[in-house]
Amino acid sequence: MQVFIAPQRKQWSVITARPAFDASQLFPSVAAVFQAVEEHGDAALLDYTEQFDQVRLSQLRINTSALEEAVSEVPEKLKTALVTASQNIRTFHDANRPRTAAPLEVQPGVRCWVENRAIERVGLYIPGGSAPLFSTVLMLALPAQLAGCREIVLCTPPDANGEVPPAIRYAAQQAGVTQVFALGGMQAIAAMALGTESVPRVDKIFGPGNAYVTAAKQYAQLRGVAIDLPAGPSELLVLADAQVPPAFVAADLLSQAEHGPDSQVIAVVPDSSLIDPLFEAVETQLKTLPRKNIAQEALAASCIVCLPDAQDRLDFINAYAPEHLILATQNANELVPGIVNAGSVFLGNYSPESAGDYASGTNHTLPTNGFARAYSGVSVADFQRQLTFQEITADGLQDLGPLVEVMAREEQLEAHRQAVSIRLQSLKK
Repeated sequence: MQVFIAPQRKQWSVITARPAFDASQLFPSVAAVFQAVEEHGDAALLDYTEQFDQVRLSQLRINTSALEEAVSEVPEKLKTALVTASQNIRTFHDANRPRTAAPLEVQPGVRCWVENRAIERVGLYIPGGSAPLFSTVLMLALPAQLAGCREIVLCTPPDANGEVPPAIRYAAQQAGVTQVFALGGMQAIAAMALGTESVPRVDKIFGPGNAYVTAAKQYAQLRGVAIDLPAGPSELLVLADAQVPPAFVAADLLSQAEHGPDSQVIAVVPDSSLIDPLFEAVETQLKTLPRKNIAQEALAASCIVCLPDAQDRLDFINAYAPEHLILATQNANELVPGIVNAGSVFLGNYSPESAGDYASGTNHTLPTNGFARAYSGVSVADFQRQLTFQEITADGLQDLGPLVEVMAREEQLEAHRQAVSIRLQSLKK
């Protein structure tokens, strides 16, 4: 990890630069997959699965009996953990879902209101590989279920035996997923964006993935399918002072560094005397990690920043706009009002980021790459749309109509004016 001691503000943009990758470079490969899926449907999906996952499937959809069998295949301790995590996630997201407000009379005879409608069909992508992310099933499917989505379609890569891991199948059952497919990579995104004989076309696609999946999601937008949010490598910023054990901070940094070689972690400290103990703690813990090599690559693009001034530390955080932010300081709660740009914030010494990844209740699908300046983490609202309604009485139109006539005339939209005028004339008879 690089070290920066009291860097000037003009250096901050360089220090906070993420590992660069332009997903659009992969668009030619993605476009070829989309074309094949569009032309050949399931046959193309089965061929791509054999090519990329080295397994030939006879069918893509996981049948109901295979989902039910997961109950006996998942260890009891993991099942208990998943059930508790599900309860926490459901409780938090239910309490924070959008509520329909009462109709509002904005002026006499003019009544307006909003109603929430679920997106009818959503697609969830759950990465596989060395660590199938069953936790992401809960993070995406539970809000979708609470939102009232009619169909929740899940795609995840098959393992070497052509099966979906039991924990993912069990989590899907817990969270109300309606269809599960052993299908990964670009071809899964293409299938959900276009629809095939087996895989239904969805209206919005959610979920993380590698560079190819990210590019495919971006490409899907060009085909008229919405996506959750701009995705990129995982990242974490920890603001730490002398009261937090260096081992805590090191563990948090490594928990994100082990996600992938392109992950980025940053520690911000008020005093340079805290740097060496932090380095020592990182080195000690790194030696024991099974994903040591991955974490080492991520640390090479990461840093420790010493900023003695309190306002500088706060401004640096907001300039970076981290996906995850840990405030491991004595006055953590006092800093909360000053946090403007962050995906999810963890307060104090006993709120590790990994708790939010799994079971505290908040969502772990968060904006990365600085998009926390404009985007929020996934919630029930992302699975719904707001429809606005208005109802105007005859008396209301007599008051409001002349104003509309004036505005439409000034914009030279005569048909707009006429739609009001013809009604006003009818009221004079």
